[in-house]
Amino acid sequence: MTEPESISLTAPELHGKVVASQRWSRVTFLHWRIAESVVAPLLPAGVRPDIHDGSSWVGLIAFYLDRATLGGPAIPFFDGFTEINVRVYGVDQRGRRGVYFLTLEASRLAAVLAARTAFSLPYRWSYTSIRDLHGVIEYTASRHSGRGGTKIVARPGIQPMVGDATADFLTARWGLFTTDRKGTVFLPNHHEPWELFSAELITLEDSLLELSGISGVAGRAPDSVLYSPGVTTRFGAGR
Repeated sequence: MTEPESISLTAPELHGKVVASQRWSRVTFLHWRIAESVVAPLLPAGVRPDIHDGSSWVGLIAFYLDRATLGGPAIPFFDGFTEINVRVYGVDQRGRRGVYFLTLEASRLAAVLAARTAFSLPYRWSYTSIRDLHGVIEYTASRHSGRGGTKIVARPGIQPMVGDATADFLTARWGLFTTDRKGTVFLPNHHEPWELFSAELITLEDSLLELSGISGVAGRAPDSVLYSPGVTTRFGAGR
């Protein structure tokens, strides 16, 4: 079994064509420790759970997405929305560390359809929003199907998170796993290093974790709460 690659705060350079780019702003990361046995069945073929400090981890991540492109200029109907996703962490047979998304909630139907078609990502069409409320940020998502949603209220802190091994493990991710007709695909991404700060969770009302196969998590306090002003990311062709 190949050992996982080292965690690096600097993204490897992309090789070949940039297939998409986007800006992620006002990002709140909520993470919980979970058992490896919970994550393993959710991952695609050839990917095993990534372990840090004796645990697998699941994240509920909320942010504002804009400046979206698909290999060219920004696309007006594809960007400018709040996204809230549930993700876990895996390692493939070559030792590449990456994110695996269980769901991604977004309010732009065109973006949902494009991401599902182009990258086989499990986007769901939801009503999503972000509001700044006197020093705290409120994110919401509610699926148009009527089943599934979340409300997150968090207060960004002022304490920089530098040299924190857990924060680095959870955020320094330079690729994602998805699947197509041929099997599991690794889609690399590149952006500047995260500027991370501590944060405080004020409110969480969530059913997305449970619906994604992660039970009994939303009712307990996260093991990590982080905030970042944001980054601009580029995606390379899948490998």
